[in-house]
Amino acid sequence: QVQLEESGGGLVQAGGSLRLSCAASGRTFSNYAMGWFRQAPGKEREFVAGWRGPNTYYTDSVKGRFTISRDNAKNTVYLEMNSLKLEDTAVYYCAARLLVSTLWTYWGQGTQVSVSS
Repeated sequence: QVQLEESGGGLVQAGGSLRLSCAASGRTFSNYAMGWFRQAPGKEREFVAGWRGPNTYYTDSVKGRFTISRDNAKNTVYLEMNSLKLEDTAVYYCAARLLVSTLWTYWGQGTQVSVSS
């Protein structure tokens, strides 16, 4: 089992920045690919960014604005979000899957990010 706990969400004005953190516990962190997803009201959950060392992946709408990184020593993955837009408002979830798997197995409880005009 892997436990994930997100933090760092909040209310920010458009154009501002936030950094989300996801602390992982329970298994060897380096054996897992990590990802960030989000779900806006009335919409399906969507992939935002992923890390499968040494590669990172982003959905097109956040490329150049968001950066995913991880600190294996701290068992933590981050999502740095810059130039935030109204449409980035959503609940953001951290997820983990084994490197050999395509199934995102473990999920955090989510953290709210709200962008205001």
